[in-house]
Amino acid sequence: SRPYIEMTLEILERSGIAIISKDLSYFSIRGKQKNNSKQYDIEGDWSGAAFALVAGAIAGQSTVDQLNTSSFQGDKNILKVLEESGAKVDTHGRRITVSKSSLVAFDYNAEDTPDLFPPLVSLAANCSGTSKIHGISRLIHKESNRFETLKKEFGLLNIRIDNEGDTMLVHGGKIGGASVFSHLDHRIAMALFVAALSAKNPVIIDGMECISKSYPGFLKDMAGLGADHSILDP
Repeated sequence: SRPYIEMTLEILERSGIAIISKDLSYFSIRGKQKNNSKQYDIEGDWSGAAFALVAGAIAGQSTVDQLNTSSFQGDKNILKVLEESGAKVDTHGRRITVSKSSLVAFDYNAEDTPDLFPPLVSLAANCSGTSKIHGISRLIHKESNRFETLKKEFGLLNIRIDNEGDTMLVHGGKIGGASVFSHLDHRIAMALFVAALSAKNPVIIDGMECISKSYPGFLKDMAGLGADHSILDP
């Protein structure tokens, strides 16, 4: 994805490595350059934070620290989508607070930010109307075929998902209780959990342990937001 290439180039440039590129598909790198590594402050991960921010829009309020709104991370676009959908977003330096509001359908091109698809589907499921998320082709070779996985599992939650070409259509509705499966895909597991925050009946998610790949503290953070959950014996 372009944002990750841009991030890499920016870090290398700050380390004294010059790389020339006009279109981010061809690169000219001079040999024998000296890496002047420095100390860096590691900013927060927008990909993981997206789930917590969407949870706030759905279930009440969430606050996430250490998020750089000037970051090269493309997934910071989650803020734009939250605002477009009607959620209340407050930014104070690197602290972002998202509060629940009446949510409406949105239209977003996720071709350069495919990891936003799962949290965006959670958001869209709780919006009135039909949301459009472009870039389905970027989902096929993830930990699962995320288009088919999202379509199947959210369908069990009473949310219809279909497509027009490369565009996913998510028809918002009321989340129903059901037993669903993560397909051992960490982002699918978190998307199902976040969507279930608005369910009136229990949602059972099989394979939740896969969240350890990217966000091992997810369940603890969700509990901090007031999510009522328990771990069932196998």
